Amino acid sequence: MSEGPLEGVRIADFTWAWAGAHAIGLLAMMGAEAIKIESRKRLDHARVTSITTGEKFTEPDKSWVFNNINLNKLSVTLNLTQPKAVELAKRIVEVSDVVAQNMRPGVMDRLGLGYEALREIKPDIIYLSSSAEGATGPHGNYTGYASNFAAIGGLSCITGYPDGLPGDFRGEIDIISATTSTFAILAALNHRQRTGQGQHIDFSSSESVSVLMGDVLLDYTMNNRAEHRQGNRDSFMAPHNCYRCKGEDKWISIAIANDREWQAFCEAMGNPDWAKDRRFSGGLSRHQHQAELDGLIETWTINHTHREAMEILQKAGVAAVPSFTSADLIPDPHLRERGFWLDVEHPVIGNTVVSAPPWKLSETPIEVRRHAPLIGEHNHYVFGELLGLSSAQIARLEEESVIY
Repeated sequence: MSEGPLEGVRIADFTWAWAGAHAIGLLAMMGAEAIKIESRKRLDHARVTSITTGEKFTEPDKSWVFNNINLNKLSVTLNLTQPKAVELAKRIVEVSDVVAQNMRPGVMDRLGLGYEALREIKPDIIYLSSSAEGATGPHGNYTGYASNFAAIGGLSCITGYPDGLPGDFRGEIDIISATTSTFAILAALNHRQRTGQGQHIDFSSSESVSVLMGDVLLDYTMNNRAEHRQGNRDSFMAPHNCYRCKGEDKWISIAIANDREWQAFCEAMGNPDWAKDRRFSGGLSRHQHQAELDGLIETWTINHTHREAMEILQKAGVAAVPSFTSADLIPDPHLRERGFWLDVEHPVIGNTVVSAPPWKLSETPIEVRRHAPLIGEHNHYVFGELLGLSSAQIARLEEESVIY
């Protein structure tokens, strides 16, 4: 294994679930030593259940969800309701560069592990507080999950069909929050490298969603126009929709940006007579008559599988991609060729398929070095080698349920 770009950086990782944990997982893929501080008294719910599938895991080390989110990390178990455990956590912080947590605002402060307390023992610490809406302001004490982030951030309101409810987002919003947190920590590390100064990152997951819809916010601010849900259609392009294909619940998304792409699309379909209709001769006219146009396009797509339609249209230079299910994505040849999926051997659940690091660097590769940690797997390394406790001291703390 090559050294990653964050080799030598150590993170005291108090995160759990997805939004915080994935952020530190990405940094661990970049070579940082991420020490996950967790407890059997309050298990990370990613060790317990899958929110997306409803699956329950009978043991904390049997969760494929936790494995995918926490690759490369180490794990120690500290029962933070006990003062001795808090002191041990502080000692981990003393030898760390970054602290990360995504508890409800105020929780870490009550434990004695807030930014101000930890800055006393590590003045240049970088401290990430990831929460629903940040720790200040009238919503500063709100708790939240991905669906809340999307709703408050504004994305749910503009996503969905015109006659339907706002879109219900789940884990994908946690991933957006996480990657934004990763960027913020990298910027803070860069700042500290140049100035020697640490900082507190008070991170709002809802705001990480809002920044993705700047055009909508500006349109309202400048023009007093409120975006409305329009399904898969676009404000300018037509055709722009998801069309039924051969097979049960199979679809393809097609987007035509200009007349040149429209001509290529018509040729790829074999130049049907309806494509010569004057209603479809220009972009504005196509947009005005897109309901009729969508129905006619589907008379062609329904005779092809979604992959057949994709290959025909992409060869013609038309933007088209199937609406893939998870089962479609795992064996997808493009994703496999790009190294999007990796096989990782886990000591409890065996061989598992995980998503690879989302970007590639040529000189300092980002890699999956190992499976996610078993709970408490690195207690002796961290408390013994890093903090200098003897085996007898560790055993006594385990008996007292401090290390638990």
